[in-house]
Amino acid sequence: MNALDYEWRLREVMATRGLFSTTKLIPLLNERGIHLSASQVYRLAAEKPERLNLQVLVALMDALDCNADDLIGKIVVPASRRVTGTEQSASAESGLNVLKEKGFRPRRASVLPPSSE
Repeated sequence: MNALDYEWRLREVMATRGLFSTTKLIPLLNERGIHLSASQVYRLAAEKPERLNLQVLVALMDALDCNADDLIGKIVVPASRRVTGTEQSASAESGLNVLKEKGFRPRRASVLPPSSE
């Protein structure tokens, strides 16, 4: 079964409108009643937001003269390609298997008393 994900294209839309700096977006949002700090606007443009206030989305759409489809794109991710952080990758597993096949095993560490020199 395929999973759904999305891509955030704010930076691309900004570039098509001639806005190459996130600081130029701040006054456009301020005119529409959205007051975000420079770092918040930078994160909004540079990273894919997990949560987004709908008023911010509408202000972005109005300021950039675009619609939600321009800013957010749907992506279908095949289930076999999804990897979680808790699963071991295939390359890590194959590396462990090679070491086992060659007879490499961990050695117990021994703690020696400090030398008296």
